[in-house]
Amino acid sequence: MADAEAPEEAGSPNEPAPGPERHAGALVTWSHGQEVLHPTRETYVETARVLKEDEGFGMCSDVTAVDYLQRPLRDLPPDVTPERFEVVANLLAMDPPRRIRLRVQVAEADPCVDSLWHLYPGVEAAEREVFDLFGVRFDGHPDLTRILMPEDWEGHPLRKDYAIGRIPVQFKAAPPTR
Repeated sequence: MADAEAPEEAGSPNEPAPGPERHAGALVTWSHGQEVLHPTRETYVETARVLKEDEGFGMCSDVTAVDYLQRPLRDLPPDVTPERFEVVANLLAMDPPRRIRLRVQVAEADPCVDSLWHLYPGVEAAEREVFDLFGVRFDGHPDLTRILMPEDWEGHPLRKDYAIGRIPVQFKAAPPTR
């Protein structure tokens, strides 16, 4: 057999090197035995759709956010650019029981990501909480209004740059401050 006709061995220079682990189109890491996917903002909803429709993750138990203003470096796959905000969604499959976490980087300059509401209607309140407390908007959400703070409240109290202590607390029967 001539050299040109010889089958290539695994790991030969002509074979592409294996890339980072992916699942449902997103990069994968592991945290305390739980699979964590890192979709982009553009692929977030599609990743969730694939997990729901093809893999049985029929419940979104939680959507929250993290403000990494004071801790910009954190454990992320090398191909993921850290941003100030991170939206975190926890998905559950019942049969067999499994959990998976989605972590989406959201830029401070454009704190917006698509809503999972059309896939998981139960996230409506959780996404409103994230909007109210962190200021991250969810495109496609049916009622993105404040849920915990008064409608006229300025700012988002869980942001790390939110001024604290600016509202005096008054207790019943407390003497007035001078």
